[in-house]
Amino acid sequence: MKRIIVKHNDWVIAKDAVIADTFFSRARGLMFRKDLSSFDGMLIAPCNSIHTVGMLFTIDVVFLNKKYEVVKVIENLKPYRLTRPYFRAFQVLELAAGTLKERLQVGDQLEITHV
Repeated sequence: MKRIIVKHNDWVIAKDAVIADTFFSRARGLMFRKDLSSFDGMLIAPCNSIHTVGMLFTIDVVFLNKKYEVVKVIENLKPYRLTRPYFRAFQVLELAAGTLKERLQVGDQLEITHV
């Protein structure tokens, strides 16, 4: 598990995030899960666009570059939607809807640590 925080204010976005960095974990993502009960975020890498086809709940999405800088924030992305590719993004952090509450901005730097 990984902890993900915003560097400038030490806000913990996710206490127990999982990393999806294999073909199968990236392909499955959050599809067909009922919620984020066993973890509170999923970091998918490499990835620069997502879809929510097969998802059963709304999510907040953060697109990050390789240095964990925020490239794009999408709050409350509903099931059966897709995003356009964000070519500056290298990875995507998916969180439960309502996690961000407009507190994360493009350019914010995140830090990921092992828990």
